[in-house]
Amino acid sequence: MKQVTIYTDGACSGNPGPGGWGAILMYGAHKRELSGGEADTTNNRMELTAVIRALSLLKEPCIVELWSDSKYVIDGLSKGWAKGWKAKGWVKSDKKPALNPDLWDELLRLESVHTLRYHWVKGHAENEFNNRCDELAVAESRKFR
Repeated sequence: MKQVTIYTDGACSGNPGPGGWGAILMYGAHKRELSGGEADTTNNRMELTAVIRALSLLKEPCIVELWSDSKYVIDGLSKGWAKGWKAKGWVKSDKKPALNPDLWDELLRLESVHTLRYHWVKGHAENEFNNRCDELAVAESRKFR
């Protein structure tokens, strides 16, 4: 299987409010940036959307090194939280409804196609690719002000 590296980030002004997401896909010498946004959303929705949109571009099953500064995304996938929420009808262990079930459901579908390796990276720090994703996400969120 091909090995792909994906960096993602989401941003939101107001939470909820105008938001954006950014992603970078790297395969060999190829690098592609993508981004988008919504007028009324949350930071977590943008974090999830970034990963979904990036994975959706892959045309075949791949080994994916996924880098994100979102503990919500990384822990939700790597610790199996999202699978547990889905199995319980999108209810968390505290009996409260899981947020963003539509996006988690799509992300779990994409996760089942690929082999994902999860990496949390400190946001707004030394990682050039995470910082670039943040720039893309913030720029998109500003389009809705």
